Amino acid sequence: MTVLDAPAGSAVPPVPGQGLVPVFVRLKLTLLRNGLRQSSGRRAAYVASLVVTVLLAAGQVIGLVALRGHAQAGTVAVLLTAVVALGWAVMPLYFPSGDETLDPSRLVMLPLRPRPLIRALLVASLIGIGPLFTVTLALGSVIAVAHGAIAVAFGVIAVPLTLLVCAALARSVVTANIRLLTSRKGRDLAVLSGLVIAVGIQFVNFGAQHLGRAGGLSVLEPVADVVRWLPPASALGAVGSASDGAYGAAFGQLLISALALAGLMRLWQRSLVKLMTSPDGSTIAAAEPSAGRSGTDRSGLFSLLPEGRTGTVMERSLRYVVRDPKTKASWVTALAIGLIVPVLNAAQGSGSVYFACFAAGMLGMQMYNQFGQDTSAFWMVALSVSSVRDAYVELRARALALLLITLPYTVLVTVVTAAVLGDWVALPGVMGLSFALLGAMLATGALASAMFPYSIPQDGAFKNVVPGQAGLAWISILGGMVAAAVISGPVIGLTVWLHVAGHQDLLWLVLPVGAVYGAFVGWLGVRLAAPRTADRLPEILAAVSKG
Repeated sequence: MTVLDAPAGSAVPPVPGQGLVPVFVRLKLTLLRNGLRQSSGRRAAYVASLVVTVLLAAGQVIGLVALRGHAQAGTVAVLLTAVVALGWAVMPLYFPSGDETLDPSRLVMLPLRPRPLIRALLVASLIGIGPLFTVTLALGSVIAVAHGAIAVAFGVIAVPLTLLVCAALARSVVTANIRLLTSRKGRDLAVLSGLVIAVGIQFVNFGAQHLGRAGGLSVLEPVADVVRWLPPASALGAVGSASDGAYGAAFGQLLISALALAGLMRLWQRSLVKLMTSPDGSTIAAAEPSAGRSGTDRSGLFSLLPEGRTGTVMERSLRYVVRDPKTKASWVTALAIGLIVPVLNAAQGSGSVYFACFAAGMLGMQMYNQFGQDTSAFWMVALSVSSVRDAYVELRARALALLLITLPYTVLVTVVTAAVLGDWVALPGVMGLSFALLGAMLATGALASAMFPYSIPQDGAFKNVVPGQAGLAWISILGGMVAAAVISGPVIGLTVWLHVAGHQDLLWLVLPVGAVYGAFVGWLGVRLAAPRTADRLPEILAAVSKG
């Protein structure tokens, strides 16, 4: 063994002949304790998370106990277990830095054998908020479905087995992907976790509404019949089978979870051996750069962009969308939510084709804080802006790059929403209104970028504003959105008047009016923002470089 150093002067001294399990348990507790000592904010966040988890766990247990004797109690138990297991498999991929012991590459230089190491890591992973929540779920599920002494005996085995399978699943997934997670692509994945959460919430909302209309939990029984044979939900399914007297099925379901645990441990061990013995990018010579290719030559679709400053700025903005993690996350989230909200509402029959304007609003927000997206690299842009004309071309090119994506996407969402609802009469009006809203947001976004710039920190997946600039961000985004709604008032008023007056056959007029009006206000906003940008370059540079 070697000395496992810890911050704040606390170390875990080696004990001759001591097993790895107690050492790693103490290491996990030391890391947790010293992490909480770093700041009061971190302690407050941890305490708040713990309180919320305990409250959710208590409510979960109460709800499951209340289901005892209900016909669908087993259905709820196995499906909840499957969802929690999915969380164990997925969440560490998005938050690999949340637990230092999740990174086995830190142990590469220690003289440790794989089998004792994975046993110690498995036990250490049972310390935390996640295991507490999982144990309460398993206990509540056993109480809900166990009837009889034999079922209770199966439940005594099912609870720890469920927790062990979940922990082994998380560890094996992380170990197999740890080099990806600690690379730039892994950081992109962590940033894009916000998209998964946002999209998942929309689908959960849609599923809950569909479930309510379908007549309750009975519609989930076919799904539960399959899930109860999948680990670790099969361990809870074994308790239900034992309650029904199907002891053979119960034994088989319990065996499936036990075999899954053994298979995950084996997979984890193989991944760990490969990680600790195979070379990585730091030990392999970098490939020679391709000869004969200039770094300034445009290729592919970028070759279609105009020459000069306009094309250069457009290419830079589009490359940010592809390469910068924060910009990529913002765009992908806006594209996904902008499509999901109107289409899902239309699919439920409760939406309106005007919900398609939501897509234009989501994408128009990408115009806000244009210079903050450059972070400290904005100084290179500032050096190239020597006149109001330069500032105008810079802002115009950024707006054009945004329009290359937003215009066809807005048309696509509008057409899909109208097709789902079958409301083709309102399609031109919705499209014209979306164009007007998009132009207004381009105008207010350009002005807000010049008047209220703020820095976007590069560390942290969910940190979008540096401390002390939250007020600027709220003024920029919320104020700009309110102003955009007011600016779009004439086109909104025209659309409302045509509906109220019964002139739906003239709604097609909103399309050209909205397109022309949106183009005009967008151009005017960029024109008004240019002199303010040129005059405030030092202030903008200072504001966006704080991160």
